[in-house]
Amino acid sequence: MDSVYRRQRHIYDFSRKYYLLGRDGLIADLAPPKGGAVLEIGCGTGRNLIAVGKAWPHTRLYGVDISEAMLQTAQASIHRAGMAERAALARGDACAFDAEALFGRATFERVFISYALSMIPDWRGALAHAARHVAPGGRLEIVDFGQQEGWPALWRRGLFGWLGRFHVSPRADLPGAIRALAGEMGGFPHSRALYRGYAVRGGLIRV
Repeated sequence: MDSVYRRQRHIYDFSRKYYLLGRDGLIADLAPPKGGAVLEIGCGTGRNLIAVGKAWPHTRLYGVDISEAMLQTAQASIHRAGMAERAALARGDACAFDAEALFGRATFERVFISYALSMIPDWRGALAHAARHVAPGGRLEIVDFGQQEGWPALWRRGLFGWLGRFHVSPRADLPGAIRALAGEMGGFPHSRALYRGYAVRGGLIRV
């Protein structure tokens, strides 16, 4: 991933803001408890964590990403935003990171994944690993590319072909995987299409 993002990270946020839709809505809905901890898996440049920090100023911020290059950019951005003292970042595989070893805590009141599952080959493993880090009563929230069901077939083929060039594969069974996971671990799932299926929001509340 470092080879992919070593140069892209410098223009990543500018270019992605036009088509990674639904991120800000997810952040606005997080509503972590005062003093709670928020973990982003696949935190990239830190753009989302900074937005969380601004929206919810009494939270602790944590981020994991597999790309060291992205983490360098994220660390610099968080420092410029004045959030370095309340944020911790670490390199880790979304399917196997050890939060206790990395951050000194095993669970978080909110865990979210924004447009990362579509880039992770073992996305079901990453989804399950994320859910295990949600504190009881906490929430896992996800936004990613949808199946474009409300758009013309030509648009769908074009978008999926373009995304494929960047190793991005929208996960058709994400809602089903969330429901199955909630049933296995005990929780309440939710999912819905956004923007006529351009994106999908989903997640679960852990009991």
